[in-house]
Amino acid sequence: MQNVKGTFDFWGEEQALRNKVQSELRKLFELYDYDAMETPMLNELSLMTSKYAGGDEIIKEIYQLTDQGGRELALRYDLTIPFAKVVALNPSLRFPFKRYELGKVFRDGPVKRGRLREFIQCDVDVVGIEGIEAEAELMQLAVNAFEKLEIDVVIRWNNRRFLGELLTSIGVAADQCLSIMLTLDKLAKIGAAGVQEELLAKGLYAKVTNAILELITRKDTTYEQLAANYGLEESKGSMEVQTLQRLIQKTGLEHSCLFDPFLSRGLSFYTGTVYEIFEATGAYTSSLGGGGRYDAIIGNLIDREDLNYPAVGLSFGMESIMAILKEREMRFESVPVLILPIGDTLPDCLVAANAIRRAGIRCRLDGSRRKLKKAIATAVAQEIRYLILLGEDEARNGNVILKDLQESSESVLTLEEVIALVGPND
Repeated sequence: MQNVKGTFDFWGEEQALRNKVQSELRKLFELYDYDAMETPMLNELSLMTSKYAGGDEIIKEIYQLTDQGGRELALRYDLTIPFAKVVALNPSLRFPFKRYELGKVFRDGPVKRGRLREFIQCDVDVVGIEGIEAEAELMQLAVNAFEKLEIDVVIRWNNRRFLGELLTSIGVAADQCLSIMLTLDKLAKIGAAGVQEELLAKGLYAKVTNAILELITRKDTTYEQLAANYGLEESKGSMEVQTLQRLIQKTGLEHSCLFDPFLSRGLSFYTGTVYEIFEATGAYTSSLGGGGRYDAIIGNLIDREDLNYPAVGLSFGMESIMAILKEREMRFESVPVLILPIGDTLPDCLVAANAIRRAGIRCRLDGSRRKLKKAIATAVAQEIRYLILLGEDEARNGNVILKDLQESSESVLTLEEVIALVGPND
């Protein structure tokens, strides 16, 4: 008996850390005025494989199944498409509509460090804001989130519209742009030689292939240099890049947010700005999150291309974040109060534990009837600070014995005094 490849069980300190990370993200999402949402893991296959969804690159990783009624279903591979479905099915929503969701997604892809087949994504999305300020706010949110998690990151960003204009200017046909973007997105992983190999496999004209290779091997790849060299200063994509670049500078994010002209992200639905988050030192190479603008999905899902649903999202990769945090010597919050009954005082201990918990203090009651010396040794090993001993004499007198294992002190106190001393556990 074993777990399915790419799935894991979590408990104890690791689960405590996972809960802490998710709790910090939820607080931040709500601070930015995003409301919680929950969508089904199970969806119609036609939704998840729609040409307006993830594209061919993701379809091969979808877990597909059939129910007893013969309906073709799929487990969600991300949280964006289910969110887009909610907006498409609820035209009465007020815009801008901002939501966050933390939930499991599934991909039948290769398993490696930080990449599983069942994993948690933490997403924020906003629909109804056409301006680049939506992207700037989400990039600001990402920087704030990793500051809270004490992970130094760099956010690489680009604009797909600008990249498409760049490719068109060197002779790439419009119907080939998306495919080539997805290849260029792998540049950092496979290098120029790997990109060349993929381009040759696509059957491009030699002239076009050479132009692309010349583009990706240039040293002058700042936005300004590329726009000037290829005559794109006034293009629509160029204007969007300029606007976002100014916002990044004005908000002090320029040291964390770096322009990357060949970034396009793996999913096909992005229409404008895209961004991807990486650990700053490069020691951890997998992405910690990413997102971008996807204006076309929602209207197309309901066959209404005339309806405007500008949308931008950001997703955090829980498993990648955990892969980094687990390598550190993390300190976990242990149970601050442990109650040990001495003699026949279990009912009194239950009453005491209830009072302590109602005061907002985390409390554990040890009813194992182990020897006192062994119970105290276990508490020390588990880094529990406060130990309450409640014997028959204490129960009669309305007192407890409080041992502070950190200070190696012992006091006889009332329960009210214990609560005041220990304080609520936030």
